[in-house]
Parts: sequence; C-alpha cells; structure tokens
Amino acid sequence: MFNLLKSWLKHSLKAILLVTILLGISTVGWTTSSYAALPSGNAITDGKALLRYALPIDNQPVRKLQASLEDISNQLRANKRWGAVSRDLSQASRILDKPSQILASVPEERQPQAEAWITELKSGIAELQEVVKNKQKDPILEGRAKLLSLVTLLEESMVKEFPFEVPAEYSNLPQLKGRATIAFKTNKGDLTVVVDGYSAPVTAGNFVDLVQRGFYNGLEFTRSEESYVLQTGDPEGKEVGFIDPKTGKYRAIPLEILVEGEKEPTYGITLEDAGRYLDMPVLPFSSFGALAMARPEGDANGASSQVFFFLFEPELTPAGRNLLDGRYTVFGYLTEGREILDKLKAGDTIESATVVQGMENLVQPQTT
Repeated sequence: MFNLLKSWLKHSLKAILLVTILLGISTVGWTTSSYAALPSGNAITDGKALLRYALPIDNQPVRKLQASLEDISNQLRANKRWGAVSRDLSQASRILDKPSQILASVPEERQPQAEAWITELKSGIAELQEVVKNKQKDPILEGRAKLLSLVTLLEESMVKEFPFEVPAEYSNLPQLKGRATIAFKTNKGDLTVVVDGYSAPVTAGNFVDLVQRGFYNGLEFTRSEESYVLQTGDPEGKEVGFIDPKTGKYRAIPLEILVEGEKEPTYGITLEDAGRYLDMPVLPFSSFGALAMARPEGDANGASSQVFFFLFEPELTPAGRNLLDGRYTVFGYLTEGREILDKLKAGDTIESATVVQGMENLVQPQTT
C-alpha cells in the first residue's frame, strides 16, 4: 500500500516537535533524520509565487519587480508597515521605467503583448499607490494580486523553449513540456491546480495524461491527515495505480526532483539517499495545496496515479524543515479553492478533473 504517513503521526507529531525544539534538533519525522536547513530569508509559502520562481528564465529586473510586489503582503502582515509598502511600489515603478531591460528577455514576436502588459502594470501600480494612502489592507491585497497576475504572464512570455532533455529511458512515458491548469469539481466545491512540467515533466505529464483519460473522475479521497495530507488516485479493485491499456501493465513513474541551481531533475533517488541534505527542490513542500506523487515506501520509482495535496501547517511542518522535501515529487500547486481543500476529507469525491489550459504541452510517447 501507499503508506505515505505512519499511522501514529497524527497523534504524536506535535509531541515530537515540542521535544525537538527543547533539544535543539533541527528536524523531525518518522524516519531517519534529515539535516536540511531553512533556506536563507523567509521561506515562500505562496504556491503562485513558487510557480513564478520556478519558471526557467533569467531576467533580474522582472524578478526584482516580482519580489517587490510579493513583499507587500509580508509588510501588511508585519503590523501593516505602510511606509514599506509604499517603498515596494516605488521600486516596482522604477523598474518599469526601464522596460527595455525586461523586454530584452522576451522573444521579438511576443514583445507587443509584453509591452501592453508593462503599460498595464505601470498604470496599476500608480493606482495602487493612491490606494495605499487610505491604508486599507484588502483593496491593496486585491490590487497586488492583479499586478502579480500580469507579472506571471510577462515572465511566462520569456520562456523560449523547454530547458532540458528528459532522459531517453523515460521516453515511454507522457511528458509535459510546459505547464497545464487542471480544474477539479468535488462534492464540496471546486479546486484549480497548475502543474509544472518545467520542473517535473514526467510526473506532470503522467498526471495530465490521466486527467485527460478521465481517470480521476468519480474517485474518492482515500486518506486524510488533518493539517498534513489529503490523498486520492487509488482506483477501484485490487490495483493501486494505473494499468496502461496498451501494455496491460502498471505504469510506474520515477521520483523526479529538480534542485535549486541545477538545469535538470535527478531521477530515481531521494535527496537524502543521495547525501544531498542541504539541497532544496525548486518546488518545495512549503505551500498549502502543494500537489505531489504518493509512492510505496522503499520504492522511489513506484509511483503511478496516487497523488496527495499537502496541507501545509507551519507549526507541524515548517517550510524548509519538513522531511517530505526531496523524498516525494512536488509537481504543482493549488491556485484557487483553498477553503474547499481545507474542507475535503477521506470519503469525499472528485466528480470531475479537466485540463482547462496547457493540453498542447503534453507530449505522448512515440509509438513504434
């Protein structure tokens, strides 16, 4: 079975965490300790921000623009530092005053659209600067979200081509050469997820292929651990994964993790087993609604169709300090429906799952 968590975890994790804090141990868990340290600065816990930073682009001005806008929410949480919010907006405005530096990374055929987004960003920032004068938190956060949506489009327009070659040994598996958006309808409401083939093309490709086949339609959530995970993807019957009708065999998916600073993922081994205790994945378990592959314990390459949503709880699984990073493949994040995901439990049902964007990025195996 896909034993993602030990059965006693729910009852003992808080006690273990308390003992760990008292003893000064840096990590906690149910298997051999990991020594992964917290990343420098505050860990990012917003799935949309993590997806932006995971894009394979290299343009410092747009990254600074993104960081300035994202920092606004940090300042509003920190006793509503209105002066700092104003400085963030001023810095974003200065960056946009030099559009050529941003456009330098955009292919020529996409530049007219990129210029329109930059113009819209400049106008939106000017409007938000006026809103800040009234010191109203909610309108500022709404304006920030709209601006960051434009930044996402701008950054996505900079991606010229898929950044690496997937190893030939996985050419028999579907691959996602880009991103896709999945809409889930459940008995408690709707969820939207963006899956990232730039960081996990085999894992994301397998998932998008199964969604397109209707595999998840009607499936129940089979496991829920409060403040930890919600799992689905176990089909009815004795099988625990997807049986490919073309081969009649279980379709197994390798563990696939792209590490920060590297150009392509590692396959088939956990970061811990590889002795890479300090390395952090590009897609970490630091956001509520991280979507990851479940797999049998002890088999890094045994995943198939079972997936789980990570229900991030900072006190139990601090960003940068939980044992899931590097042990399971994160391949996407929840972007809409947080309140719905928080309500779902074992026994609830996925009524339908649909690819609503990015289907053109799915590359099916070549048939011989």
